[in-house]
Amino acid sequence: MGEDADTRKINHSFLRDHNYVTEADIISTVEFNQTGELLATGDKGGRVVIFQREPESKNEPYCQGEYNVYSTFQSHEPEFDYLKSLEIEEKINKIRWLPQQNAAHFLLSTNDKTIKLWKVSERDKRPEGYNLKDEEGRMKDLSTVTSLQVPVLKPMDLMVEVSARRIFANGHTYHVNSISVNSDCETYMSADDLRINLWHLGITDRSFNIVDIKPANMEELTEVITAAEFHPHHCNLFVYSSSKGSLRLCDMRASALCDKHAKLFEEPEDPNNRSFFSEIISSISDVKFSHSGRYLLTRDYLTTKVWDLNMENKPIETYQVHDYLRSKLCSLYENDCIFDKFECAWNGSDSVIMTGAYNNFFRMFDRNTKRDVTLEASRESSKPRAVLKPRRVCAGGKRRKDDISVDSLDFTKKILHTAWHPAENIIAIAATNNLYIFQDKVNSEMH
Repeated sequence: MGEDADTRKINHSFLRDHNYVTEADIISTVEFNQTGELLATGDKGGRVVIFQREPESKNEPYCQGEYNVYSTFQSHEPEFDYLKSLEIEEKINKIRWLPQQNAAHFLLSTNDKTIKLWKVSERDKRPEGYNLKDEEGRMKDLSTVTSLQVPVLKPMDLMVEVSARRIFANGHTYHVNSISVNSDCETYMSADDLRINLWHLGITDRSFNIVDIKPANMEELTEVITAAEFHPHHCNLFVYSSSKGSLRLCDMRASALCDKHAKLFEEPEDPNNRSFFSEIISSISDVKFSHSGRYLLTRDYLTTKVWDLNMENKPIETYQVHDYLRSKLCSLYENDCIFDKFECAWNGSDSVIMTGAYNNFFRMFDRNTKRDVTLEASRESSKPRAVLKPRRVCAGGKRRKDDISVDSLDFTKKILHTAWHPAENIIAIAATNNLYIFQDKVNSEMH
């Protein structure tokens, strides 16, 4: 992957046209659908923007289409909980696509409290020739109707219609951090800090609590749930991660309430590396099943790890994302960066993993060759067909010409949210209020 990384070219970038960043414009989640033809982003302003991949050009049959804006809609509005005197942000925490069953697309979006099911459909024809309505849709005087005609469908400009089909509210006391659609395509789960609920997509007024780690006395609380996901193939299995760095695999066939896990994945702590920040940096911010369902990918503050479902005592692979920050943990704690929640992603064949870092850098690790590369999402590289050059951070000692010093990293620029196309080498990177979409043009089999 190291040499091939030079061939990684930008396909498209969605840059908002202002130099300053408003809080509402910051992208908070990115998600491809199952085919990769659609890409959805959510932001802190409660909006969802859907991008669609354009078909291949006839003039350039080998040049695959770019992603352009398909639809934009307001998913959530700010609310106020009068019972708790609590303001509920409109920020979109997660978006998950449902597998496509017909011509329409469906997606789930959630803020801290309310999950919504949205239908996205196209209309390019309109009915004309009603018997009881005039052209403007007003009811005719029945005495004027002297003959009957068959209404016909006439072509019209393509319209993308988005409508809320279900609203799943009042299921969570704490902030929702994850939603995951089950492989049975009928249910999904939502997780907050202390509970995980199972919902049926057709029932909005009740959910079934499947995990509850809330202690009787909140003063005894030692860990919280940070992420949860269903197994891609087995509808009875799911995993959730905790702030203590552990993973619990649960089997819904064992009992109705999955407080007792089927497997516990945990790495013993090295006493030599014990510090004040150990517990904070070991908190898992994201967990993803591999497409095969055999492995788990996790991200904590400094590393990303691959776990085999058949081996619980330690990860089979550990990759250092930005180990040069280990000496900076004190200042990162003071500016709250140490609490940043980075996501991680698999490529379509589970052979390469990707995760974000600071200074708008993102990291890719090839599991087969053990090569890794650091790339940058920036306005300088946002010209169409621009080639991304590998970047290198220098922690000390001799610096090469293009090396970047650790002290010059910009911690306000961070890649928290990333997504990988399910089948091709196309990646989506959210950098504050900008979305970058990169594509490997030369080597389409970069594994």
